[in-house]
Amino acid sequence: MRLMQPGAVVACCLAFLPGCSDQQPDQRKAATPPPRPAINYTVTEQEIDDLKAVMATVRSKRIVEARVRTPGTVASLQIIEGAHVEPGQVLGLVADPKIALRIRASDAQIVALESRLSTAKAELERTTELQRKGVSTQARLDQAKTAFDVATNELSAARSERSVIEKQVEEGQILAPASGRILKVGVTEGSVVMAGESIATIAANEYLLRLEVPERHARFIQRGDIVKVGQRGLGAEQSGTIDGRIVLVYPEIQGGRVVADAEVEKLGTYFVGERVLVWISAGKRKSLLVPPNLVTKRFGLDYVRLSGEPGRPADVVVQLGQAATPGARPDLVEVLSGVRVGDTLVQP
Repeated sequence: MRLMQPGAVVACCLAFLPGCSDQQPDQRKAATPPPRPAINYTVTEQEIDDLKAVMATVRSKRIVEARVRTPGTVASLQIIEGAHVEPGQVLGLVADPKIALRIRASDAQIVALESRLSTAKAELERTTELQRKGVSTQARLDQAKTAFDVATNELSAARSERSVIEKQVEEGQILAPASGRILKVGVTEGSVVMAGESIATIAANEYLLRLEVPERHARFIQRGDIVKVGQRGLGAEQSGTIDGRIVLVYPEIQGGRVVADAEVEKLGTYFVGERVLVWISAGKRKSLLVPPNLVTKRFGLDYVRLSGEPGRPADVVVQLGQAATPGARPDLVEVLSGVRVGDTLVQP
């Protein structure tokens, strides 16, 4: 029997390897990830808003007073500063000792008038019966009717007067005129107050931002402009900001500053008087903008890849500025240095 040479054995084994593989050639090609498409971007100069940072203060649109409706002494207070109140909520009670005496006097008067009315009614019935039998005169009957009507009206007036006194007791309740938070409580229990006196100051739940803009930026700020409100705290940055809109620009410069009001959503959790960092537009300027997905960060530096000679791109360090501002595309970021107009950037 003739044996095969070692080289022939190796060649035979290699010929059978493709058939022993679990994947077909087409499947192995499909498993290879497709190459990432190249992105080319030509740097151009664009006009954007020049944002300036200013401080704004949270204010309430309306400051209302919870006032006393009747004079007296503050018997109880059910509020503290900072508490949230709803319209019609009882904030306290004003009591007047004279009202209790007037109620007792009115009750005694009503009892006396009821007795008088009962007597007049009995006299009218008796006179009517006598007049029917021909014993009493018509004048006597008319007199009895008049006495009964007078007693009826006097009793009705006394009851109405007592209702007025009861209403005064109800008006001793101090009610919240609007929904909001208590800013200040000006009285304590036991204080003597007069009708119309304020016992609490309430900031309604509709808040706005009051901006104080330097005079040099006054000509740029207008009603309807978009502002960016930073997060709470003095270290707020432009990332994570929320947008607001200027609704009123006051026509007077105070202390070298222009005052404006801006409406912003989600201010209900802020404190009245809290200061917030806000970015406003102070005119237009030219800038270089690039897509942020073409920027990479290595060792704390920002890089973009320039398309140089074919097959030889170059990474350059850039300094980034602010993100896209109102009036610019939202998917662009400003580049302060590192690239020039006309440079072509590629995907790193």
